[in-house]
Amino acid sequence: MRILGIDTSTSCGSIGLIDGDQIVAEHVLCCDETHSTRLIPSIQTLLREARLDLKEIDGLAVSLGPGSFTGLRVGLSTVKGLALAAEKPVVGVPTLDALAYNIPFTPYLICPFLDARRGEVYTALYENEGDRRMRRLTSYRALSPSAMLEGIPPQQTIFLGDGARVYGQLIKEKLGKRALFAPPHLMFLRGTTVAELGLQRIKEGKIDDISSLVPIYIRPSDAETQWEKRKRRE
Repeated sequence: MRILGIDTSTSCGSIGLIDGDQIVAEHVLCCDETHSTRLIPSIQTLLREARLDLKEIDGLAVSLGPGSFTGLRVGLSTVKGLALAAEKPVVGVPTLDALAYNIPFTPYLICPFLDARRGEVYTALYENEGDRRMRRLTSYRALSPSAMLEGIPPQQTIFLGDGARVYGQLIKEKLGKRALFAPPHLMFLRGTTVAELGLQRIKEGKIDDISSLVPIYIRPSDAETQWEKRKRRE
């Protein structure tokens, strides 16, 4: 099955196309342009390079968050539009789950850190179950890096994501030699990883209803927070 995977949860997005267990094409979208201006042209370029039409794709997978509020909305709305136009199934993939999936077959704990601004990270803790399956040990969280680090068991833990770079020194200070970091090519979420997890869900019959599929936000947006503050002052 050919699955197109899309991630726009951070400023460094990615799109990837797989055919079963084979990677067909992948583009990384790290530049100054916004996802709203570069996503559709990048998808068109990727499909052209693969010599495929959108209607030849069997399904679409999209990262749902947590992450950038604007980026998530752009990615999800784009995927919904493509799916409706081509009459293809859609599956949503939690961003932290997909990021943890970058590190299969490890005996260590896995802790994705996504920079959530406001001095917080989006994060969760995972362990490998074998057979390329991850088990999430905590809920999805938005909290300070220090608070998350204090709750990690005394085991070696692999950190990845843009927050692992932003707070790398703090992680080293708190965990010492227990802190391990993913190499650069595994540090960020890949579109092909989203596609692979999407393929798993499609095979399991877990196809999402486009009309009810929404991003995973975890916390209110900055605009909502400011509105609540103004409302309380009034």
